[in-house]
Amino acid sequence: MKKNIRKIAFIAISASLLVSCSVIRPGEIGIKQRLGKIVGKPIEQGIKFYNPFVGQIVKVNVRTVECLTRLTLPTQEGLNVQADISLLYHVQHDKANEVYLNFGQNYEEVIVLSNFRATAREISAKFAAKDLYATDRDKVEKAIYNELAADIQHFGFVIDAVLLKDIILPPQMVQAIQDKVNAEQSAMKMEFVILQQKKEAERLIIEAEAIKQAQNIINSSLTDKLLQYNNIEMLKSLMNSPNTKIIISDGKTTPFITTETK
Repeated sequence: MKKNIRKIAFIAISASLLVSCSVIRPGEIGIKQRLGKIVGKPIEQGIKFYNPFVGQIVKVNVRTVECLTRLTLPTQEGLNVQADISLLYHVQHDKANEVYLNFGQNYEEVIVLSNFRATAREISAKFAAKDLYATDRDKVEKAIYNELAADIQHFGFVIDAVLLKDIILPPQMVQAIQDKVNAEQSAMKMEFVILQQKKEAERLIIEAEAIKQAQNIINSSLTDKLLQYNNIEMLKSLMNSPNTKIIISDGKTTPFITTETK
């Protein structure tokens, strides 16, 4: 009989110990609550015992958490676009008690995501649809990050990153944006062609000026005596030619010369 009583007592004690034992794993913080009040500092990882009749240990995740959300965002033009945005955040270790006390275990929805949605809509309304879709994603991410951090960081949350993963536009808007981008690229190409033509025209002008200057130099050097000398030299070379020559001259002007081949 005594053995049975001891067994029952041992089982009861073991069961009560198991019930009053909590394992705080890596990446978690334990908050000890007694009679409805938070007691002591946040509990680090390990095995912790507590009295299950008057208290409990609440676990708070302090790892970096990713919240991927699809939102309907307004744009500067008054349009609405669908956006997949990823928010990375974590709870500060030393403020886990405050987070649980102020927002409970549903803190992510109560404070983090509600502010995130409002901030994303506020920031997107400052940008045009084509900027969200193509060129200014980094600016949008940075603006949401800074605004959200300013709103909730003092509550014990750290914003690690905001990633604008995808923007879903109506097909006609995508085509309109693509047409505009193509037109801008064509205009830039035409500007380049015009610039090339201007450079070529400048080159031709410079070349013509150089030729003109060279001709002026040659003309200035052609004196009467030089021309007479050149004529004499030419006549000498013709006299030595085997072809028949007829030289017509009045002795004053440049001779008129014809040749006949034998």
